[in-house]
Amino acid sequence: MHARYPELSRRRVTPRTGGDPAGQTWQPGAGRVSAAVRVLVGLAIALIPAAGAAQAPTKPIVDTVSIKDLVGASGLDRGGEVIVSKGDNILVKSGGHRQARLWRWASVTKQVIATLVLQEVAAGHIDLEKPVAAYLPQFKSANAGLVTVRQLLRHQSGLPNPDDTAATPESVPAYDAPDYKGSRDPLTGYCAGPVKRASGGNWEYNNCDYVVAGALLEAVTGKSWQTLVRDRIAMPLGLKTLGTFPTRKRTVAGTVDGKAEPGYDLTAFGASAGLYGSADDLRKFDRALMTGKLLSESARAQLWDGQPQLGSIALGQWVFAVPLKGCAKPVRIVERRGAIGGVEVRNFILPDVDVVAIVFVNRAGFDFGEVWQGKGFSYDLLRAAACS
Repeated sequence: MHARYPELSRRRVTPRTGGDPAGQTWQPGAGRVSAAVRVLVGLAIALIPAAGAAQAPTKPIVDTVSIKDLVGASGLDRGGEVIVSKGDNILVKSGGHRQARLWRWASVTKQVIATLVLQEVAAGHIDLEKPVAAYLPQFKSANAGLVTVRQLLRHQSGLPNPDDTAATPESVPAYDAPDYKGSRDPLTGYCAGPVKRASGGNWEYNNCDYVVAGALLEAVTGKSWQTLVRDRIAMPLGLKTLGTFPTRKRTVAGTVDGKAEPGYDLTAFGASAGLYGSADDLRKFDRALMTGKLLSESARAQLWDGQPQLGSIALGQWVFAVPLKGCAKPVRIVERRGAIGGVEVRNFILPDVDVVAIVFVNRAGFDFGEVWQGKGFSYDLLRAAACS
C-alpha cells in the first residue's frame, strides 16, 4: 500500500501496497523521505493553516459537469470507479455497474483499524501514550516496550517492513506472496523480528504497524479485528459488501503495465490492508466518520490530528489544508491512499465542506497527481467538488 500526503513526487515503481500523501516522496511499500524533501514540505505547510485549525465553512456548489468530463478524459469510466458526494447525496457516480463491484480497500483498511483503536481510547481501554507492550506483553519485538500506541498508528515504530523481504520474480515482496514460508503471526512472526531502528522520530510507512495494531485490538477487546469490523462498522452502518480476505467472492483484479497483475496472497496483509467492499460502502463509512456515528468529535480530532512537522501524518491517514481554486480559504483534506498490485484507491474526506470523493482504478501507475501541487487529477477533482 502506499501513500504520503501531500507528496512531493512519485517515482514509478512496481506496485505493491499503498498509503500516504503529505510531504514525502511516496513509493509503494516505502516510507522514506530525503531531508531536503522534509524541508520543502515543512516550508510549504508553514504557509498553510494547521490541519486541525478551525475554519469557516465554505458553501461549495459541486461542478458535476466538470467532474464527469474529468473522469471521462482520464479513462476512469472504463474499468475504474469514482464517487463524489455532498452530505448524503451522491452527485457523481461514474464507472460503476448495476451490481456493485467489490474492490480491495487496500491500505484504507488502516483508516478503519485506526477508527476502531480510537473507539477503545474513547472507552478508556487504550491509552495512546502507553507502550504497545502494556497491551501485548507477548509481542517479541525489541521495540515493544518503547513504541507507544500513537507511534504505532503513525508509522514511527521502527518495526521490520514486509516490503523489504526478497522479491519474487514478479516483483512481489516474499511476505505478500502465496508461497511465503515464514511466519506471519503478529506477535512472534516476521513483524516481531529484528527492528529497523529506534521508535519515534520521522515516520516510515510499514504494514507491520497495523498488523500489530490488529493484534492489540484483539488483546484489549477479546475479539478479532475482523469481528470488530463486522460488529462495529459493517452491521451498524449497513455496509453489506464489506468483508475481509480470504473470500470466495469475486473482487476487481488489476493490471500492471497492461498485463495481468502478479499473484498476491491477499490474506497476508491482515489488519494493514485486508478489507474489500464496494466504493459506495466506503462512502458510507466516510460519511459515518464525518458525522459522529463512529467517533465523538474529540476522538475524531485525535484521529485527524495531522502533524505538519511529520508530513501531515495523522493516525491511519494524512490530514492537511491546501488552497483550492475557487474556495475562499484553504480546505482541510483527510486523505487515505491504498494499492495492492494493479488496484489503487484514493479516499478523500473534506469534512469542513461535507464532501467525500473516492476513486478506484484497476491499473497500476494511474497519475493521480498531488493535491498540494495545485494541479493534476486529484486537485482538479477536489476543486470541482468543493469550490466551483
